[in-house]
This record gives sequence, C-alpha cells and structure tokens, in this order.
Amino acid sequence: MTIFSVRHVTSYRYFREVAFGEHRVMFRPRDSFDQRLIDASLTIDPEPHRVRWIHDAFGNCVALVDIASSARELRFETRITLDHTPQLALDFQIDSAALTYPFSYNTDEVPDLAPVIQRHYPDSNDEIGRWARQFVRCGQSTETGRLLMTLCYAISESFSYRRRLEHGTQTPVQTLSLRSGSCRDFALLMMEAVRSLGLAARFVTGYIYVADRDGSTTLGGGSTHAWCQVYLPGAGWTEFDPTNGIVGNRDLVRVAVARDPRQAVPLSGSYDGGLADFDGMTVQVNVTTQ
Repeated sequence: MTIFSVRHVTSYRYFREVAFGEHRVMFRPRDSFDQRLIDASLTIDPEPHRVRWIHDAFGNCVALVDIASSARELRFETRITLDHTPQLALDFQIDSAALTYPFSYNTDEVPDLAPVIQRHYPDSNDEIGRWARQFVRCGQSTETGRLLMTLCYAISESFSYRRRLEHGTQTPVQTLSLRSGSCRDFALLMMEAVRSLGLAARFVTGYIYVADRDGSTTLGGGSTHAWCQVYLPGAGWTEFDPTNGIVGNRDLVRVAVARDPRQAVPLSGSYDGGLADFDGMTVQVNVTTQ
C-alpha cells in the first residue's frame, strides 16, 4: 500500500484580457479496489462562477467550469491524495480458456466489448495488423499474457519517446512509421494493435509516479500520463503502459478511461479571441509519496 499525492497545475496566458467558455476538467481518480481516493481539491483563478460535476459515458468524473471574469491568465490547480495498491503481472488470473491466443469472449460480454474491439483508425495496408501478428507464434500455441507483454515491451524498447506539445495524438500508422511518439501515441498504437488481434482495448489517462525524476529512465512524468487496458477473461481490464514497459498498475494513477484518446482530455475549454491573443501555457505535475 502506498499513499500518493498529486499536484497538477496548468496555466494559460494571454496578451490581453479574454473571456472564457466552459472548461472540462478530468482530474479526480476512479475509486477502485486498487486505488482509493482520500482527498481531492480544485482551485481556479479567476474564481469560477460555477463548478458542476457529472459522470461521462464511461463513468469518469468530470468538472464543468463556468468562468464569468475576463483575465490575462487562467490557472487550474488540482491536488489529490489516494491509497494505491500495486497489482503485478504475476497476479493476473486469466481464465483457462483464454490462456492461449486466439480465444473468444463470453457471448454475454461481446455486445459491451464490441466498440473497443473494433479498430478506429484507417490502415488500408493493415500495417498495424501485420506488425502485431509478428508476435503470434506460427504453428504453435501462443500464451495470451506473453503475447501482450511482448507487444508492450516491443514499443517500450524499440520506439523513441518524444514529448509533443501539439494537441491530439498521432495516428497509429504514423507512430509505427516514425518509431517515435508521446505516451498518448504509444497507448493508441498498442490499443489498435491489440484490436487488430480481435481483443478489447481502451485508453487510460492519469499520472505516473517517478521515484527519482532527475535522470530517471521512466518517461512521461512531469505531466499527465497515458497508457491502455486490455480486457482479459478472468483478469478483467488489465493495465499496459507501453511507454515504460509496465504491466500492471505499478506507479500508475488511473484518472479516466475511454474508447478513444479524444474522449479523455485532462483539461479542455475555450476563450473568446484569436490565435494571436494566446501567449502560451505551462503544465507542472508532481507525484509524491507519503
């Protein structure tokens, strides 16, 4: 059991005072058996007119923020404290019928899993599928767990991490071609590779704990982090972090899950002005233990 504390600050700066539209904030972790929320706070400057909480289509907590004041800077600071219990790869209990690939999902689960089994991005030459199938043994059984771990480690070891400031994600085909990307790009690549094998996968956004940030080989810290989950009968939704080669939830703080990265943006909103009015933004994330 570990107590994690997360401080996440995002500041938007403008060359003149601007008015703000509604902002959506995803920062409150999902309570579960492996992570229990102890405390959470949200501070916004200028002071918001109203903060309204909802659950989205995936059960994630979302804060909808209305800001009445105009300003040259908009600052969000979130703080969370949670009790985190690591779940290691060796602890996963996959049903015997799914221990080897390929396998079939339970017919009762197929309608619910279908949207995250279906591939979402164009791949006319099936480049992602061909890349994923190289990890499937020819002429002999392939252990499901080993297949997924090998795929995860292949991205971690063979692709170059590159923090990108641009909005959105690269397409999986782009990431495969470039052999580089951000944590969101790697998560999406693994999701589409897994889907090409007929398995269910979904996107996860959250935070990663880095024991020694300076000189650490664990990438993606200092900002929000992203990885994916694969649904395995008997084990359920299982975490795979292809950026760092982590299987299981070790050091990962899960905030939101979604079918596609576009549905799990940690902070989004609008302002009344043009591109020339925007001066820049800074993001700082600190994950510590107590």
